[in-house]
Amino acid sequence: MSNEPRKDFLSWDDTFMLMAMLMAQRSKEPNTQTGAVVVDERNVVLGLGYNGFPRGIGTDDLPWGKEQDDWVYTKYPYTVHAERNAIYNANKTVAGGKMYCTLFPCNECAKTIIQTGVKELIYFDDKYMNEEYSVAAKKLFDLAGVRYKKYVPTKKLNLEDNGKK
Repeated sequence: MSNEPRKDFLSWDDTFMLMAMLMAQRSKEPNTQTGAVVVDERNVVLGLGYNGFPRGIGTDDLPWGKEQDDWVYTKYPYTVHAERNAIYNANKTVAGGKMYCTLFPCNECAKTIIQTGVKELIYFDDKYMNEEYSVAAKKLFDLAGVRYKKYVPTKKLNLEDNGKK
């Protein structure tokens, strides 16, 4: 037994990105599951979210498809993105906080992030970086002074040992 503190603990970025990834697993979305965590300047969790339908609407009440002749028969007009859900679920104001997202936000979520005062965004994946809504989101963040960066793990995670040596 050591009298020294453990040296290989998770960084805050690792911790919160893992939480966002865990939240994404709650999503019933068949194509892309996303998660988000918003924390304050002291790294206290304020809100968690994942993408899905609004509260009170059943999983089978609306379509999950991406392509139809009529937009109203797709998932797009109905799904609440993880970033917005994390803000909606926050237990207090998110102003001055950071958001961790599994996927870079769209322009609509960017507007919500900016309007609620989130100052920094850490994202895992930017697979839609060339889509217009992603380009617009970056432009909005740049103009509003919201910092964003790609998540870089600080250690290799071993989820098998469950903290045991």
